Parts: sequence; structure tokens; C-alpha cells
Amino acid sequence: MSAALSGAVDLSGLKARADAERQQTSSPGGGQPGGGASPTPGAPVIDVTEATFQAEVVERSLQTLVVVDLWADWCGPCKQLSPVLERLAAEGRGSWVLAKIDVDANPRISQLFGVQSIPTVVAIAGGQPVDAFSGALPEPEIRQWLNQLLDALRDKLPGIRAAEQQGGAEQAEEPEDPRFTEAETALEQGDFAAAEAAYQRILDTEPGNEQAKAALTQVRFAARAAETDPTAVARADENPDDLDAQLAAADFEVAQQDVERGFTRLISAIRRTSGDDRNRVREHLVGLFELFDPADERVIKARRDLASALF
Repeated sequence: MSAALSGAVDLSGLKARADAERQQTSSPGGGQPGGGASPTPGAPVIDVTEATFQAEVVERSLQTLVVVDLWADWCGPCKQLSPVLERLAAEGRGSWVLAKIDVDANPRISQLFGVQSIPTVVAIAGGQPVDAFSGALPEPEIRQWLNQLLDALRDKLPGIRAAEQQGGAEQAEEPEDPRFTEAETALEQGDFAAAEAAYQRILDTEPGNEQAKAALTQVRFAARAAETDPTAVARADENPDDLDAQLAAADFEVAQQDVERGFTRLISAIRRTSGDDRNRVREHLVGLFELFDPADERVIKARRDLASALF
């Protein structure tokens, strides 16, 4: 279990309240409860509330993997992560379900999980949480996390294999691009060099392939961040003029979801340098911008600060 969850989590904690609300909203004639609808089959992305949590998450997880996305409208990283999760859920063709929960509207659920920050993503299987992470991870890391969960749970949750078999029949008409499959397989195995080479081959023949460009940027950063010494931040703080330490520290901070601090570090270094050194830091910072949506508020602010530092 990830450190994102604190202590034991008993998902039955909301059941009594959900049952009570369903009884209150049930019609006198015994009709379908208004707040406790049964799971909608085939929907890859669902919105969940405290009243529907038991049916939509706990009970559904007895058949297939349910990934809970705890978010809020004011949360910038949530707006970056949620579209990625939604796209991956659609690609999953029902092999897993994304359950989106607004923590402001449903505070008891975030309390239940002991959530310390958002976004927090929790994997539920067999009625219990099995793994979790916090922060807006790069898409390749999320893909790898999901694939590992599906591989581990495929023989335990019948809905996963059934959905994959059905999806496989549908995909027979639309075969996957083997070039991307090669790259994704290498990435899942942690072979960053092979994944980078595979994406580069795609770009050698299709320079305008935006999907390959974005994936290559993510892979290169993931490989670089994996080799970053955790002591880089301390070394950079002790030696402000050590550019190598500043670049490594910024990579580490971005990888740890402390994005604004990483950006600010490099902008401060740009203010202190000139000539080739300044250009080197600027190029590194611009490369980090490419990891995120251009509309990300942190990127927009950092670009303004960069312009101010340069001019």
C-alpha cells in the first residue's frame, strides 16, 4: 500500500449512511432509490458521491479494478491529471473503471482514505484499496502503474479478463501501431533507452507525429529523473553557483511534484548567470515546460517569470 494512504482503510464506513440515504429517497411503492443507483455497466468513467460510493466503487470492485480519482475544482494538478486518467480509462475498454470524486462535495470519502493532498489516486479491488499515489505523475508512469495492477488482478477479478477479451475482438478491426507498442512495452519493462529509441525511430520517419514527440519528452525526463541523486537539492542549496547541481535539483523537485519550486530554482539561476551558462539553464527549463500542458497555471506563471528574468 502506498504511503499516500494513512492507516487502515475500512471502505464499509460509508455503507450505513448510503443505505439510509437510499431508504429516504426510495418511493413508497418500493421503486428504484434516487441516490443509490446500481452501477452503470460499460461506463469507463463515472462520477461518485458518498451516497453511491458503496455501489459504484466497493461493489463494482468485486468484479473489476476501480481507480478512484480524488480531486477538487480549485486544484491545478488535478486538472492536469484527470484528463490523462479519463483518456486511459477510455482506452482500457472496460478493463478498469475510473471513479471521480469531488473531495469538497464529499469530504467523508477523503477523510476515509486519510488523504493529505490532492490529487490522490487509489486503486480498489475486491472491496479494499490495494495501491495509491499522489500528484500528477507523467503519463508513462501511470500506464505502467495500471498495467502492473491489471496483471496482478486479472486472475482474481473476472471483469478484467472479460473486458479485455471483448476489447480484443473490437480491436481486431483497428490494429495497434506496432511502433508504439514496441515503445510502450519497453517503457513498461523500465527500459528507458529502448523506449526512447523506439519513439525516435517514429519521429525519424514522421517528424510531425505529436504523440511520439510528447512521449519522447516524457521518457527522456523519466530516465533522467531516475538517475537523480536525492541529495541534489541539498547540494544545490549549499552551492547556488553550481549549475549542474541546480539542474539536477530542479529535475528531482519536478519528479517529486514540487513543480513550482523546481521552476523557481531555475529562474533564479537564470537571474544570476549570463552568456552560455544562462542559455543552458533556459533550455533546461523550457524542456521541463514541455512535460506539462501549456495551459497549466504553473507553466504560464513560470513563462512570465522567465521573460522577466531574461529581459
